[in-house]
Amino acid sequence: MIDDFNTTRMLLATTGLPQAEGFNFAKLFAYLMFGLIGTAAFIYGKKNVSWRAMALGVALMVYPYFVSATLPLYLIGIALTAALFFWRD
Repeated sequence: MIDDFNTTRMLLATTGLPQAEGFNFAKLFAYLMFGLIGTAAFIYGKKNVSWRAMALGVALMVYPYFVSATLPLYLIGIALTAALFFWRD
């Protein structure tokens, strides 16, 4: 079984297909959670003509593309979500 795994891994490495070595469920959860919050904030801001909610919504949707570490990903997301709650029109 281990030989099959190593053989498959070597084949993936030589074919150039993506490998899941750096896959992290905590990051995936953060991407989805803060992306959904950002989308909801953007839609809310668009309906109520609130530029603050729209801007924070876009920030929540875009910032995960620029942050790769898990802890800053959550800290920035929590800060932006808190800003949505406390910095209202």
